[in-house]
Amino acid sequence: MAIKNKIEIIPAIDLIDGKCVRLSQGDYDRKTVYNENPLEVAKMFESAGIRRLHLVDLDGAKAGHIVNHKVLEQVATKTNLVVDFGGGLKSDKDLEIAFNAGAAMVTGGSIAVKNRQAFLIWFEKYGSEKIILGADAKNGMIAISGWLEKTELPVVDFISTYFEKGIRKVISTDISRDGMLTGPAFDLYADIMKALPGVEIIASGGISSMEDILRLNEMGVPGVITGKALYENKISLKEIEKFFS
Repeated sequence: MAIKNKIEIIPAIDLIDGKCVRLSQGDYDRKTVYNENPLEVAKMFESAGIRRLHLVDLDGAKAGHIVNHKVLEQVATKTNLVVDFGGGLKSDKDLEIAFNAGAAMVTGGSIAVKNRQAFLIWFEKYGSEKIILGADAKNGMIAISGWLEKTELPVVDFISTYFEKGIRKVISTDISRDGMLTGPAFDLYADIMKALPGVEIIASGGISSMEDILRLNEMGVPGVITGKALYENKISLKEIEKFFS
């Protein structure tokens, strides 16, 4: 049996009021503040051998424009983490701010639904290494605007339309599982990879243990984002260090 490549483990830092928080099922009223200093958290991840960070501007997602760019700048300049940034990126100016603040990659979700042409222009300008498609799902349908708005777009169909244009990096969060520690949407990721071989899917939402990550790794999922499981010590940084060593 062939040995599978090791999945990339990507911690998430979600930002509200410049603080490190987690929501349950995308609900802004079910917020837990884990640390008031996101840079401190990022440095802790880096010291464990983590190379990449998923930084989400929840204020920006709600406001419709980038808000927490100063935190992005701090993390990008004071660590060596490769930061992918999302939340509130709706205009060329937002994108410019994010890249100038040090984002290595940006994730576009709402704009990819509401302004397809603008998203494709970003892709043409910056390329597949810098532009990630956000395909967040609720009951198999795309949800946008900080998950406050559900569409009637099936996830696989939505990703497919951009895959045909050359988009390869996709982050897909199962909103119903996010922050619930109930396990990820294994079937959803299997369906995406079966329908679109070659898509670089990053699983997100529901990660509850290292076993979940190992199962995704066995499936051949290239990357996984984990947040609450780390903050509540369901997965320890020592386990992650051991995995990579």
